[in-house]
Amino acid sequence: MPSKFKTMSYTEDDLLPISALQHILFCERQCALIHIEQLWSENLYTAEGRIMHERVDRDQSEARKNIRTATAMPLRSMQHGLVGKADMVEFHRQPDNANHWQPFPVEYKRGKPKKGNLDKVQLCAQALCLEEMLTTSIQEGALFYGQKLRRQGVVFDSALRNQTEETAFRLHALISSGVTPRPVYDKKCRFCSLNDLCLPKVFEKKRRVDHYLAKADIP
Repeated sequence: MPSKFKTMSYTEDDLLPISALQHILFCERQCALIHIEQLWSENLYTAEGRIMHERVDRDQSEARKNIRTATAMPLRSMQHGLVGKADMVEFHRQPDNANHWQPFPVEYKRGKPKKGNLDKVQLCAQALCLEEMLTTSIQEGALFYGQKLRRQGVVFDSALRNQTEETAFRLHALISSGVTPRPVYDKKCRFCSLNDLCLPKVFEKKRRVDHYLAKADIP
């Protein structure tokens, strides 16, 4: 069944970063702080990730017999309202058609595979952009994790595609609202570079005090 999100169409001014998909899946408040309030703070994890991407994203290309490689490849989807660049796109020569080179996106990550589909959604979004730009179909790509030093293959099945399209839709709705969600403290907050700007524990304590006062009927 066709996804309802495929019917959307955006303008150049509407385009949002592909990286924001990972932000909203990790935490809607983090996403809003970065993309609505324009706040940013770096920690060890983000610095290591940035350095890895800088190494990979140098504008260059490479050609071998059956694989051509392009890094820092610009991406855009007017259908899903996304813009960004791919760390690397390999173009594999097809054995049954020597003139056809199949795109294969590869995204580099500093750590190890995460719980959930945060990284897979980001990679799938790159595939959706490439499909739209090159009028082709892409069935798979890969995530390269620096801690493991190996690739993890990703299949762009209907479930992952639908999640990616829905996440892009949610992202546009959040940014269009201009409203930053209230913080909710979670264990994952300690890994967030915006922890000191978000102050989830402070707001959580205030909520508990307000709840106590309301329950006790204390003015």
